[in-house]
Amino acid sequence: MKKTVSLLAFLTTVMLLLAACGEKTQEDVIEDLDKTLDGLTGYKAQATMTLQTGEEPQVYEVEVWHKDPTLYRVALNNAEKEHGQIILRNEDGVFVLTPALNKSFRFQSDWPENNSQVYLYESLVNDILMDPERTFSATEDHYVFQTNTNYSNKNLNQQEVMLNKGDLSPASAKIMDVDLKVLVEVEFTNFEMNATFNDGDFDMDRNMTAARIDMDVPTLAEGEPLEEEPFTVYYPMFSPDGTQLEHSEEVETESGKRVILSYDGQQPFTLVQQRSRVVEASTPVDIVSGEPIDIGFTYGALTKEGDTKTVSWSYNGTDFFLASKHLSEEELAAIARSVYGTEEK
Repeated sequence: MKKTVSLLAFLTTVMLLLAACGEKTQEDVIEDLDKTLDGLTGYKAQATMTLQTGEEPQVYEVEVWHKDPTLYRVALNNAEKEHGQIILRNEDGVFVLTPALNKSFRFQSDWPENNSQVYLYESLVNDILMDPERTFSATEDHYVFQTNTNYSNKNLNQQEVMLNKGDLSPASAKIMDVDLKVLVEVEFTNFEMNATFNDGDFDMDRNMTAARIDMDVPTLAEGEPLEEEPFTVYYPMFSPDGTQLEHSEEVETESGKRVILSYDGQQPFTLVQQRSRVVEASTPVDIVSGEPIDIGFTYGALTKEGDTKTVSWSYNGTDFFLASKHLSEEELAAIARSVYGTEEK
């Protein structure tokens, strides 16, 4: 009898040891993620983001700095298009900087708290923690979660988040549509948990100056065009059903050629574009009632005046202004995201 009891005790001990050495359950990882987020004082991350929303992939290098609770610096750069932006959040508000144009906008906004953000670690973790329908699996090196999303772009329906075992740092994130086609993919190449920061790391003027030096932006006079190349007119790949291009007009202004595309039908809108020019940015443009809007390949400004909603942005040497009284914010954003796709010189 004593031998039987001893054997049972031995087997129980072995099973407990094996369980301790085994894989963590979803509940274990969720608990660890919650603790990691609670203890997070900030981080620095580098990643490569690939957009699959057009005819060809758009690849961006992303650098993220976050100091808890509300300081953010996100630098986006497309080396092929020589297009870069910095999104800042500090005590003065939210800023969108375009260093090549010396241009900045300031918003009184709660960004990035209002939507999911694919390159922000705490956003990905919160999406995991808050989704009761999440699924979980594990590989040799990673924990993998599939969750619902809260992106402003409603086509981004689901996401797969891969975390490194050990420190639960992000490895990758894939954002998919309802058919599970990958539209956005982020590969994290470096991640420093609880990083330290210097005074001025989130200052608007310092970031603008440093970015212009780093990009080796040529010194241009205020109002001078960014580059002297043939003016390119871009046409949106997407427009609402029952709406089509009705009229195209070219206007010569003091700032150069301006093209006005008028779309008519059930949900009319107007798209204006002209060559980007360097501005004097000692004082950022205040858009108190506006919001920064993520249109995939760049950030723009969403504003409302009466019944009219507008989205303005700069991309690849061109300034765009999209306006409509009949479209929702998401419909305007969908058109804006598609503008880079087709062009005519």
